[in-house]
Amino acid sequence: MSNGLLRRLVVGLAVAAGLLGAGPASAVTAPILVVDVDSGKVIYGQAATDPWFPASITKLMTAYVALDLVRQGKLSLDTLLTISPAAAAEPPSKMGFRPGTKLTLDNALKIIMVKSANDVAWAIGENLGGSVEGFAQMMNETAQRIGMRESRWTNPNGLPDARQWTSARDMAVLGRALIRDFPESRALFSISAIQFGRSVMANHNGLLGRYAGADGMKTGFICSGGFNVVATATRNGRRILTVVMGQPSARERDLKAADLFDYGFGQSPGWGAQTLDALPTSGVSEPPDLRPYICDRKKPMPVDEGQGAITASAGAAGASADNANAQLMAAAAPPSAALAFATMNSAALRNRALPPRAPLQPILVWIGRDPAEGAIALNEQEEAEKAEKAAKVAEARKAKLDAVAAKREAAQAARQAKGAAAGSAKTAANPATKPATKPEPKKALARGKAGVPATASAYAPADSTPVLEGAPKLKVGTVKKPAAKVAPKAGGKTDAKAERKPAGAAAKAKATKSAGKAQADE
Repeated sequence: MSNGLLRRLVVGLAVAAGLLGAGPASAVTAPILVVDVDSGKVIYGQAATDPWFPASITKLMTAYVALDLVRQGKLSLDTLLTISPAAAAEPPSKMGFRPGTKLTLDNALKIIMVKSANDVAWAIGENLGGSVEGFAQMMNETAQRIGMRESRWTNPNGLPDARQWTSARDMAVLGRALIRDFPESRALFSISAIQFGRSVMANHNGLLGRYAGADGMKTGFICSGGFNVVATATRNGRRILTVVMGQPSARERDLKAADLFDYGFGQSPGWGAQTLDALPTSGVSEPPDLRPYICDRKKPMPVDEGQGAITASAGAAGASADNANAQLMAAAAPPSAALAFATMNSAALRNRALPPRAPLQPILVWIGRDPAEGAIALNEQEEAEKAEKAAKVAEARKAKLDAVAAKREAAQAARQAKGAAAGSAKTAANPATKPATKPEPKKALARGKAGVPATASAYAPADSTPVLEGAPKLKVGTVKKPAAKVAPKAGGKTDAKAERKPAGAAAKAKATKSAGKAQADE
């Protein structure tokens, strides 16, 4: 025997032994029941009275209590319900209505039958029963009155509660009571989709629009109870109700229900067929907890989304899940039904699928008293949500900018501290060292002209040089570089060619002397 097969066998046996606690540890029998609606006669059943966690098929009980109150005249389908903070806090599946949102009972029932919204079901319980506990008491009283024997109710939406359970038989009794007592509301259980605003939500019941004649009622899923369904179908004027519980996926649940319908429509219960009332009480004291098997941490969390789940590939379910389920959930069918139930083994369903769903026909639902009021309220909610989203984005952006600025300031402070520390260390190493000072920059010269030293007046322009009376004027631009000295001619006169502008202070003195001599000669 391979290690994988051995492991699956050990796990299957261990889970079965842990769940049952008594009796043979070879199998947990998944509840199944097929009933003729008009006569109440059982066409096929197994573990029909065993206790089981109902999940969202609980909402059928919630709907019965609400419709019964309408029938008694205590309220109407137009009665407004208010979403409380507690209802809004319920986990999915949900509509996500804000606390304070109002909607009619009629729209609330449509929503819980199609979307299976836990927040709306909770609001129905609070508004109609005064509290969830008060509504649960109404559910239990109603269940006893219509003939449900094994059911115990604690909440209106079916979310996990170890104290809340039912049986396949009780759910068949409830389904028949809904059809019988509220014929005007039969369409409530066959809505293919609802439209709220711009959103269209398909019914979780994967049989609607896929199995010929399917016309109700409700699906449910929690880890502890697996995938459940209470379904009805009609052919040639004959209606059959099927209950399937404890399946490992929505796909297998729907396929098995379809097979059970095929079998039921091919049978005609005789005079001696057992009725729902005659089914014996179960010897099982409490429902098994399938959480370790259904919600294995190594696999993605299952979801009860009929349209998506039923088209899931067989590989998603996994061969190991099929084999383990065949061991864990096996139940022997009567010999006469061996061929009809050959496909009840999970491994045989691996490559099967129901046909594509027929086009949806959404029913409009709204919040408020009417569609116009609902449109206004919905628009206000959308604007408020946009404003909240924008505020969150702005807040996140500001926080990011503040973080960047703080990081920059911290880095700058660190650099300054590092520089100060380095300077202190250098000063400590050489105390005589004075900090270098930058030389003062030279004063800018006016208008960019070079300055002339005071002792260099000999370089002044020719037109500004004083001219003695009677002395020959020098033309501007005729001053040339001084030539070598020439000896004066006899008679004391100086050769004109030898007269040149000397350089420096000596040249100035010589020029002054020559000018004085010339004046004396004149």
